[in-house]
Amino acid sequence: MSLRDIVILPDNILKQTSAPFEKIDADVRALADDMFDTMYHAPGIGLAAVQIGLLQRMLVVDVAKEDEPREPICMINPKIVWSSEELSEYEEGCLSIPETYDLVTRPAEIKVTYQDREGANCERHCEGLLATCVQHEIDHLDGILFIDHISRLKRDRIIKKFVKAAKQKAIM
Repeated sequence: MSLRDIVILPDNILKQTSAPFEKIDADVRALADDMFDTMYHAPGIGLAAVQIGLLQRMLVVDVAKEDEPREPICMINPKIVWSSEELSEYEEGCLSIPETYDLVTRPAEIKVTYQDREGANCERHCEGLLATCVQHEIDHLDGILFIDHISRLKRDRIIKKFVKAAKQKAIM
């Protein structure tokens, strides 16, 4: 298990669509372990494989509070198969867009199908923060960032800030 570097905006990989896993083996399970280590170290509550530079359909989440036992969930090839008409608004942030937060409205509940670390087919009903987090990470797998859900003006300001920071870092 090892920590991976997190890809930061404006890296173009974040806007690409991730490919499904054809098979789940020891290498995929090791990747999941690395993703959990990286997410917990950041610290964050969710991480998609694309955020560590791999265009593969895997995400990890853990929305347990700090004083509660961890509840790690690994979803391989996740797909939302149902979402509620009721909406929920959360202030979201992203490990790939550090120190940036904004309100995002999403379905309050979803049902997602996926494969677990062993390759078993699973279905999970998600609500509350877990629903928001899973939707946020699945968006990553489809090249969508949480800032794509906010106003164009705010999004453009955020992108401009990160482009400028990347240019300054490249000069150094």
